Amino acid sequence: MGMIDVLRRQWRYYTAKTQSRLEESADPKVQLEQAIGDAQEQHRRLVEQAANVVANQKQHELQLNRAMEELEKVNRSTRQALMMAQDAGKSGDTDKAREYNQTAEAFANRLIATENQVNDLKTLSLQSAQAADQARAAVQQNSLALQQKLAERQKLLSQLDQAKMQEQLNRAMTSLNEAVGQEGPSLDQVRAKIESRYARAIGTSELTGQTVEARMLEVQQAAMGAEAKSRLDVIRAELGMATSGEISGPIASGELGAGTPAPGATSTAEPASAALPTEEP
Repeated sequence: MGMIDVLRRQWRYYTAKTQSRLEESADPKVQLEQAIGDAQEQHRRLVEQAANVVANQKQHELQLNRAMEELEKVNRSTRQALMMAQDAGKSGDTDKAREYNQTAEAFANRLIATENQVNDLKTLSLQSAQAADQARAAVQQNSLALQQKLAERQKLLSQLDQAKMQEQLNRAMTSLNEAVGQEGPSLDQVRAKIESRYARAIGTSELTGQTVEARMLEVQQAAMGAEAKSRLDVIRAELGMATSGEISGPIASGELGAGTPAPGATSTAEPASAALPTEEP
C-alpha cells in the first residue's frame, strides 16, 4: 500500500470520526428544521421544473393551433385557385387558367408542408401533454409527501420536548440517590447515621436506668422527699395548721390563708419529736 493510499484512508477515517462527533453533538431540533428546509427546497425546484414542462406543452398547443389555422387557409386558397383556373378555362382564357393552375400548385406545395408541420406539432403536443400530466402528478404527490413531513415535524417536535422533560425528570430522580457534592454524604447515609446515633442514645438511656446506682439515687430522692414532707408537717403543727394528711381539696388548692386553721382541725399539735420519722441505722 502506497503512502497516498494511507493518507486517503486516514483522511476518510478522520472525516467519518468528525462527522460522527458532529452528529452526536448536533441538536435534533435544528437537524429536523434542516431536513424540512431541504424537503421544501426540493419541492420548490420540482414545481419550477413542472412549470417549465407545462409551459412547453402550452406553447406546443399554441403552435399547433396556428399551424391548423394556416392549414385551413392554405386549403381554401388552393381550392380557390383551382376554381378560378377552371372558370378561366371555361371562358377561353388559357393564359389565366395556366396562371391559376400554377398558383394552385404552389398552394398545394404549401399545403403539404403545413400538413407535415401540423403532424409534427401534434406529436410534440401529445408528448408534451403527457409530460405535463406526469409533472402535475409528481408535484401533487410531492406536495402530499411534504404535508406529511410537516405534520411529522410537529409530532417529532412534541416528542422531542417530551423527551427533554423526561430526561430532566430522570436526572432529578437520579440525583436524589446521589451525593449532594463530591465530599458530602447522600441523604440515605445521613439518615442511617442519625438513626444509629438515636438508637445508641436510647439504648444507653435504658441501660443507665436499670443500674444499681440509678436505683440508689431513686431511693435517696424518695427519702429526701419523705423527710421534707415530715419537716413541713412539724412546721404546720407548730403554726397550728393542718398536716399534709389532713389537708382537704380547698387547702391543697391554696384557697385558705396560710394562718387560718382548717375546719375541724385540733389546736394541739403533736410534739416535734413524734412527727419526725425514725431513721434506721
